[in-house]
Amino acid sequence: MKKGVNTADFFGIDHLLTEEELMVRDSVKNWVSKRFLPVINQHNRDATFPMNLVPELAELNVFGANIDGYGCPGLNNVAYGLIMQELERGDSGLRSFVSVQGALVMYPILAYGSEEQKNEFLPKLATAEMIGCFGLTEPDHGSDPGSMKTNAKRDGDNWILNGAKMWITNGSIAQIAIVWARDEEGVVRGFIVDTDSKGFSAPEMKGKYSLRASVTSELVLDDVVVPDSRRLPNVEGLKGPLGCLTQARYGISWGALGAAMACYDATVDYTKSRIQFDRPLASFQLVQGKLADMLTEIVKGQLMSLHLGRMKDDGTYNFAQVSMAKMNNVAIALDIARQARDMHGANGITDEYPVIRHMLNLETVKTYEGTHDIHRLIIGQAITGIPAFA
Repeated sequence: MKKGVNTADFFGIDHLLTEEELMVRDSVKNWVSKRFLPVINQHNRDATFPMNLVPELAELNVFGANIDGYGCPGLNNVAYGLIMQELERGDSGLRSFVSVQGALVMYPILAYGSEEQKNEFLPKLATAEMIGCFGLTEPDHGSDPGSMKTNAKRDGDNWILNGAKMWITNGSIAQIAIVWARDEEGVVRGFIVDTDSKGFSAPEMKGKYSLRASVTSELVLDDVVVPDSRRLPNVEGLKGPLGCLTQARYGISWGALGAAMACYDATVDYTKSRIQFDRPLASFQLVQGKLADMLTEIVKGQLMSLHLGRMKDDGTYNFAQVSMAKMNNVAIALDIARQARDMHGANGITDEYPVIRHMLNLETVKTYEGTHDIHRLIIGQAITGIPAFA
């Protein structure tokens, strides 16, 4: 029997990457293999996040990796995407932790904050001395942020915030929260809220079958006083939070590929070693056809995210293109994970193999930062010029 080709880079995509991009990818990949993968199963069982590893993540410079200055490494967006890919090859919860910190907490401070806010918060967030969370989604308004009920009333030099947010990654372990609320004129504004403020609470959400190795919370704001100096001064309206989501969705387009790669690699290994009918599963036509389909979709997703990253670095991308990449890559990753689970047979439901964990995680990834159908509508509006959300 001939030895199969190395499919880790089937299309020679490594040749399209710079030395720095390859070095960044490989350093994160090695860390995930050595430090994270040995502990993820237990954390997944216990529904805990390995906080003891956060300082090591900070040493890898993964928080706000594509931010220039303020103690951040200033990597390009392709290198940032490769970081997300390798983190999610470990687990979606790991990538979510880093993605929220960078794209949903550090980015709005960078893009919409004052110079004083940038200098105060970004260096601490980059080193994980401070953890942040992002409060947009509400209990009754997920895909419809325009119906936001959380409100902010001006009171002299302060604002009084009331409302609730839902499905907040890192909520109960964060020191600050980026909270979006409507003022008395109906204008959406962003605030940097200290989580130890009186009236602020973040009860952790329990009973998840997905993203178990990730902290998910509610945010409850009951007459929380926020100084005007903590208002993000350079943005008004939904373009603020939606701009943050575009950044996060870009990273997810890469991250989902990492989960797909983990499932694909596990399936190649399993089908080559699993003997049925006196021959390895990998020798059967149906199995080879499925493996070929899985690899083809991964390669297509890699090329899409790579080109999107180059456009992002050039400033020539748009949010609908990001929606397409997030929508496509998460969908194919979930399909690959489901196929991998099936090809592992009964073994596919145990955590001896990574596929069921990735499959369940991807069910959440397909929902958050815009559901599959919301992204279809974003693309549809870009095609026709007609919004169809209502």
